[in-house]
Amino acid sequence: MRVARKISATGSPLALAVGNFDGVHLGHQAILSATGLAAQRLGLSAAALTFVPLPREFFARRQNNPAIAPPRLMSVGEKLAAFAEAGLEHVFLPRFDERFSSQSPADFLGSLRAADVRWMMVGDDFRFGAKRTGDIDLMRQFGAVHGIEVETMSEVVTAGSVVRVSSSAIRAALAAGRLSAAAEMLGRPYAITGRITHGKKLGRTLGFPTANVALSGRKPALAGVFAVKCRLVTRGLEGVAELGKFDVGGVLNGVANLGTNPVVSSENRQHLEVFLFDYSGDLYGRRVQVSFIEKIRDEQNFASLDALVKQMHDDTARAKNILSRMNDDGSAKEGLQEHP
Repeated sequence: MRVARKISATGSPLALAVGNFDGVHLGHQAILSATGLAAQRLGLSAAALTFVPLPREFFARRQNNPAIAPPRLMSVGEKLAAFAEAGLEHVFLPRFDERFSSQSPADFLGSLRAADVRWMMVGDDFRFGAKRTGDIDLMRQFGAVHGIEVETMSEVVTAGSVVRVSSSAIRAALAAGRLSAAAEMLGRPYAITGRITHGKKLGRTLGFPTANVALSGRKPALAGVFAVKCRLVTRGLEGVAELGKFDVGGVLNGVANLGTNPVVSSENRQHLEVFLFDYSGDLYGRRVQVSFIEKIRDEQNFASLDALVKQMHDDTARAKNILSRMNDDGSAKEGLQEHP
């Protein structure tokens, strides 16, 4: 899969999926699947166009109020890994900045024509160009003149649900601790990938050596203590992240704290710390994917370290009970019900 920072010709005509793709949830997956099928049917290369930063992040910064930007469900690297898994051959990753956001709808569509897009798919609510003045009707008119077939994807709902699958709905579910609802919309448990870094190493003195997973300035969509499943992440031949294995197996269970750690830190900064059961290897510098299976409790303050340690024992026991009922992919084992 080739990644380009500008919308430009690739040497082959394209079937193009366009969108933010934050989370690459079931709706996004349907768009990517349809794009791949169209590419096969028409003899085109499958491609995607997405943006860095996300438009809402850019506009929040421009208003000098980054706090109003929604939490990002995926890092750029995680998104690219999902695109590679979907079988895309090309990804356009232009910087969404003042220049890009102020271009006219005609200029945006012209860049797609210059890239030799022959077929494209967007969500049914897609808007583009300065002040979001471009819409699907304009895109179809342009396509009819220039030989670009334009398709839209109608809303996707989860089985037995009237909730539309969307990044916003997933963020809301994560914030409320409804991890199973988020996983249903994502098609997998919600996960954060990051590099293991050195921390204060207090956990090991308390009998709970934890791995500090760098968030790299990311604003998480959830907080609290969770039962988790972890995998190592490696780099494939093309530099795209791939799931690897620990030296003791492919998946390790653990308990994670995602929050500000008020007992041991006065910093108002988010941390992700994971205590892996039955593992004592050196993980510093390695990348790990942390999949959040079930929320155990909200983060809280404690009057003493002894009280914290007692709670950590309780959290560990509960996480082990939860995860004993789960397969490695986070689904409930056959014949067992999920932990209430």
